Amino acid sequence: MNSREYIKQTEKSLVKEFEIIEDIRDFNQEKVLNSFIENKVAPEHFYTVSGYGHDDLGREVLDKVFADVFKAEKAIARIHFASGTHTLACCLFGNLKYGDKLVSVAGTPYDTMQEVIGTAGDDETKEDSLIGHGILYDEVPLKNDSDIDFEALESKIDETVSMVLIQRSKGYSTRKSLTIDTIGKICKIVKAKNPNCICFVDNCYGEFVDTKEPLEVGADLMAGSLIKNAGGGIVEAGGYVAGKAKYVDKTANRLTAPGIGSEGGAMFNQHRLIFQGLFMAPSVVCDAVKGAVLAAKIFEDLGFDSAPKYNEKRTDIIQNITFGSAEHLEKFCQTIQALSPVNGYVTPIPEYVPGYEDKIIMAGGTFIEGSTIELSADGPLRPPYTAYMQGGLTYSHVKIALRKFIEKIKPNIY
Repeated sequence: MNSREYIKQTEKSLVKEFEIIEDIRDFNQEKVLNSFIENKVAPEHFYTVSGYGHDDLGREVLDKVFADVFKAEKAIARIHFASGTHTLACCLFGNLKYGDKLVSVAGTPYDTMQEVIGTAGDDETKEDSLIGHGILYDEVPLKNDSDIDFEALESKIDETVSMVLIQRSKGYSTRKSLTIDTIGKICKIVKAKNPNCICFVDNCYGEFVDTKEPLEVGADLMAGSLIKNAGGGIVEAGGYVAGKAKYVDKTANRLTAPGIGSEGGAMFNQHRLIFQGLFMAPSVVCDAVKGAVLAAKIFEDLGFDSAPKYNEKRTDIIQNITFGSAEHLEKFCQTIQALSPVNGYVTPIPEYVPGYEDKIIMAGGTFIEGSTIELSADGPLRPPYTAYMQGGLTYSHVKIALRKFIEKIKPNIY
């Protein structure tokens, strides 16, 4: 059996999984559409203002649409956020002050957040971190390096904890990404021990993968990147923050300045792209998740450890493939790069990247630099040599890339 026939056969075995994913897409698409209609989005909201960015009607309506979609008291969507990490950092620095305590409930956060917190990085970086600004930090270790330890969480939370950080996606780890139900259980435990503690969710990679978002199960604040799920693959930069108004306002004050908050900041003619990207997001995320499910099934058949399994409930767009060797990890990333619409002729090599301790190999010839809702794969060059595949603007693109990788390592699969 050649690779084309094998993939067609595999798709037939995934009909049930694909139907579930498409039902979620349809639910979320209607939710987004209704928000656009209710907020009377019109062509005049695509125009922009210059200078200070005052009286920007498009920006105001954009924020209302994001708030409605994510069931928030208030939201801001801004191109001024440089990355997902920057968006999260603004939430943390905006809502924590000297002497406050932050607890990460899902073990150690991913690499770039460790520098924001102050548990990694050089001396100068640590001075500028949360810990460097007098904020206390602790974390709840994972149970068996995989699951949330709810008993340990309950014992860790008391009146001294000001905020908990809930990282929905796994980052460069082999732990399970957190389902919406798990996030809800965490928030319930935290609020029972300390009603004033802020439950803050890093929602990167998770938007529109389920029919609910973190604010609907007890979170107070959440944030994500617009060059991941929520931007639908066409937004050029930025991030969003949604949640209780007082926490969003404090975040906005950190992004701009007290007294300016969310009322300033010219958007440089990006309104339409952000509106349109959000509208497209449920369908784009659907294709990415279907591609991840197909990958999970294929790599399981090939004998590699892949997580989550093809028939597991999904909470983000990331698919782990543990290759067990640097050679297979590099070959996989090089295949993804070779089949990218941009820079397909480039060969990725492992290199040190700011914010990461190990060499990283990154593949992704994307239209927007660093856009991980577009098909990409990366991973640290450290055991067990796991690739983190994510994205895919179209399911067809993911399928082509997987077929070509199969042909490289096993031309006749059966």
